[in-house]
This record gives sequence, structure tokens and C-alpha cells, in this order.
Amino acid sequence: MFAFGLVGQANQLAALPTRITQMVINADMPILVYRYEPKNYQHKRLIVVLHGTNRNADEYCDHARVLGDKFGALVIAPKFDTERFPNWRYHRGGILDAKEMPQQRSEWTFNALKKIVKRVQLDEGPLKYWLIGHSAGGQFLNRMCAFDQDGAEGIIVANPGSVVFPRTDWEFAYGLGKLPGLLGSKDAVAKYLSQPMTFLCGTADNKPDEYFDKSAPAMRQGGGRYQRAHNCFEFGKQLAREMNVPFGWRIVDVEGVGHSDEKMFAAQNIGDAFKL
Repeated sequence: MFAFGLVGQANQLAALPTRITQMVINADMPILVYRYEPKNYQHKRLIVVLHGTNRNADEYCDHARVLGDKFGALVIAPKFDTERFPNWRYHRGGILDAKEMPQQRSEWTFNALKKIVKRVQLDEGPLKYWLIGHSAGGQFLNRMCAFDQDGAEGIIVANPGSVVFPRTDWEFAYGLGKLPGLLGSKDAVAKYLSQPMTFLCGTADNKPDEYFDKSAPAMRQGGGRYQRAHNCFEFGKQLAREMNVPFGWRIVDVEGVGHSDEKMFAAQNIGDAFKL
């Protein structure tokens, strides 16, 4: 059962209508959710923001206020803390555990996100919703697209450190290879290619930094986040053509922006990513 209640005021800039709420997605897993309701909220749209590796959901919610104001949408930003959601459970979705053993689908972290969305919809009505994740949050959503279909209107993967190429000769978490059951099957590849996923790419996020994945499987994808997203997109587009299956991906560049969620969210062409 869900529990949902106000637990305090967010430590944000003075007078901002941002709140901290707490959702209990099962008996022992409360998750803090930061919420922003703009003055022009139309009770039609929800934007769910996924933070990066620093787990700073409060700052992400603050930076995403521009999205709420622009689209008249409710904004929420759940916090997946490091203690309970280490990289294998957050960045990689919990598909494999810390020992790289497959987990049951019911244990995937994507389920927690879906339950949070359903709870908000229960309170607010049948809102259409969009998911946007930056950096580690982008990795999370990209892997959600690859392995777990969702009901979002759009899934925006911004400046991800690494991505899942739709190829079975590359091992997870950089491809679909060596996964159990049907996760790397031809049908799974086709479903992945059909997802309403948009890569949102800062053109200046094109070189390594302190958080950049420099492992050999990641470097094979490209030398910067910008290159990795574009390489994956082009590979997926060509593969969809060869397989004769629908291709739902899009790619949108944000000129001159590096690895900054704040600048990405405030981009003049952000509406192209949301298709709004």
C-alpha cells in the first residue's frame, strides 16, 4: 500500500512553492519526492525529473521549475539515495545485482518510479506525464526504455554518461548481450527501438570529466557524452531500418551547453524534446 504525506518544507530559495513529500512504495521503502506546482498548473501534465549521481533531487526540482512554468505542468523529483540505491540499482536500474546476478523483474528500480507516478495520478487525476533524466538519471531512463516499457508520453535522456546500444554483441550495461531470458531477444530489441525516447544532448558535453565513465566498454561508445548519444541514435536508426521495425527515437541538440542540468532544462528549444 502507498502512504503519501507532507513531511516538511523543502530547503529551497525563499517563498518558492516547492515541497518535500514522502511516498512509501512498500512497507520499508519511503522515498522523498520534491514537488513544484507552478501558478499556471493546468492539472493536465506531470513532469518527472530524475537526478544525477550526486542524488541532489532538491536542486533538480529547483532547476526544473522552468519546465513547470513553461508547460503548466506539475513537477516532481524523487530522490534515489546512494545508501539504498547504489549505482547498480539506480544508474543500471537493478536489472543485475551488485554481483551481476539477474534480479527478478519485481525488484527492478523502474517499478518504484512507476508506483510514484501512479500515486501522483491518484491524487491529481489522470495526468499525462513525461520523464526527463539528466546524467545518471538519463542512464536510468535509457535502461528503462531498453528493458521495461512504460506509459510515458515521452522519455527524455539528457547527457547520459553511457547508453545501451541495441546490440547483443555488447554486454549489459552497454548493450543487450549476456542477459537472461528474452531481455536480449530480437523482440526486445524491436521494443526498445520503438520507445518514445529522445536524446537531449549538450553539444559542449563532449569530453571526459571527473564523473565520466572511462571503462573500455564505455569508451567504445564514444569519447564524450554527446558522441555516445549520437552514436547510439545513429546505430539504432540504421538497425530499425534493417529490421523493418518502427523507430520511435529522436535526438535534440542544445548548442553550447555542457554537463549542466540547469542549462539543459532552460534551453530555448527544450520544447522540441517534449514535443510540446
